[in-house]
Amino acid sequence: MILEPLAPAEDGALPGELLTELTALYASNHVFHALSGDFPDPHDVRPEQVAAALADDLAEPEAEVLLARSEGRVVGIGIMLKRHPDPADPDPWIGLLMVDARQQRRGFGRELVERIEERFRADGRAGVRIAVLEQNAPGLAFWGTLGYEVIDHRRDRDADRPCAVLRKPLS
Repeated sequence: MILEPLAPAEDGALPGELLTELTALYASNHVFHALSGDFPDPHDVRPEQVAAALADDLAEPEAEVLLARSEGRVVGIGIMLKRHPDPADPDPWIGLLMVDARQQRRGFGRELVERIEERFRADGRAGVRIAVLEQNAPGLAFWGTLGYEVIDHRRDRDADRPCAVLRKPLS
């Protein structure tokens, strides 16, 4: 698996072929989007919606969007937040981890998480956190198998949804 930063064009646009791949990735996860409510119709995710969501992520100065590729195709995306907006929070966060639903259970998610953790570890970070929607049982199970433990329950900052906050020490 190759990991690379998402690099839009100078005008902020994503190249057409890449946007097509990313739209397919997002659209394949309609079950997650039905839970999250991030798209008006989780069965009809459109390129302009994906472009807008990624533009918001890329506009965040403490965020980095990473693409995971296998055999030249995008199989996953990870969004890293070097600092949480809450200044009292000492840990970096994984803002999003999504693997193409057609490629799940092949180890891509686990490898993507390990690579993100390695980056945070190299920066001297002691732990990493992620917020998982309370009703996302498969997501909670996935993160639990990777050693993440629930440390809090709160509403998310953007959409006021109930989430479990999980943390993993990086030592």
